[in-house]
Amino acid sequence: MERPEINWEHTESFTAGTVGPQGRRVFFLQASCGNQVLSLKVEKQQMAGLADFLTSMLNDLPPTVESVNIGIVDQVHPKFIEPEEPDWVIGSLGVTYEQSEDQLILIAEELIRDEASEPAQARLSLSRLQVEHFIQTAQELISSGRPLCPYCGSPLEPDAAGWCPCSN
Repeated sequence: MERPEINWEHTESFTAGTVGPQGRRVFFLQASCGNQVLSLKVEKQQMAGLADFLTSMLNDLPPTVESVNIGIVDQVHPKFIEPEEPDWVIGSLGVTYEQSEDQLILIAEELIRDEASEPAQARLSLSRLQVEHFIQTAQELISSGRPLCPYCGSPLEPDAAGWCPCSN
């Protein structure tokens, strides 16, 4: 079965979001272009790693003078639209920088279980402002997780009322 290949030269919005209760959240990267919305399931650690990498990458890029017009503001601070289910699960992520357009290119590839099939791929062109917003949103989502056990550092289950087996 032919898997989709998405190549958006101008991604209108890009954000992070979660679905589900604390402790059982499913993490998503979400982008849109025109009337298409792409919701990709991602692991929490992948999102954290991507946010950290993008932060380092932005710090290494040469400074630019950006003019923000009113039409771009809605694209930079998009709302997460809760998907019924992901379009696909991310297996790998890559990032590159396109200097001529001053855009970061996020390349996501689908996690596949059957080696015989081709994974879906998405190539999303992102502005620096979109990336900065994503980083902020991703860091907020990651830090808003379950509290950690003061003894072992593992996340505490919400149903356990702050109790951890290591406290015995």
